[in-house]
Amino acid sequence: MTSVMRIEDAEVAAANQEQYLRGLTKTFTGIEKPLKDAPQCGTLTELIAELHRVFAEDRVNIEYVNHLMMSYKSNAAEWRKFAKFDRYRYTRNLVDAGNGKFNLMLLCWNEGHASAIHDHADSHCFMKMLKGELTEVRYAWPKDATVNEDAAANIGQDPEDQEYSGDELEELSRTTLATNGVCYINDTLGLHRVENPSHSDVAVSLHLYCPPFDTCSVFNKQTGKRTKCKVTFWSKYGKREEQTE
Repeated sequence: MTSVMRIEDAEVAAANQEQYLRGLTKTFTGIEKPLKDAPQCGTLTELIAELHRVFAEDRVNIEYVNHLMMSYKSNAAEWRKFAKFDRYRYTRNLVDAGNGKFNLMLLCWNEGHASAIHDHADSHCFMKMLKGELTEVRYAWPKDATVNEDAAANIGQDPEDQEYSGDELEELSRTTLATNGVCYINDTLGLHRVENPSHSDVAVSLHLYCPPFDTCSVFNKQTGKRTKCKVTFWSKYGKREEQTE
């Protein structure tokens, strides 16, 4: 009975933390520079360990999480084993699953690769550049956010629907992120699209999502058409995932 109660208590605590984190997306907009006198993470191993410590608490200091992502300085020797590229599209490579409370992953972008315009399923998204540059384009939410639950979609491709007639998405900002730069977004701040603008260099970015999610929405730029899609990992912990149809 005691072990059952402990499991139930842990599940309640996790649910409360998730609700708390989602609530913070209504007000948090990210920090511009690291927190003064806060601990620094000198290695990727230290970053992961500190994130586990932070998310073990009932109340997560999301500013401190932002600070940790800023404090880590890219070292290819530490993350190279997680960096898996695909010829045709960018890849999502899981580094740490965060005991179900966050996902830390490497995204690898060949020359010219880009994501679709997408949301973040009511979660926090931190993106840090480890190599090269990425351009982030932010958009306002469409006025008509009707969801197509049935259409197959992929976060790496724009959804196509010629019969759907809506307004073109409004571009809010366009920013290029250089190595060791960090940006933050959540659904209150809008949608975004990320692309590697280079025709000669690859890019690698480190992403933290909390709470983690396995579905989101992608949007057609011309019509605002919204389609649900699943997000998957190209590899986990440095090993290729088996692909199923």
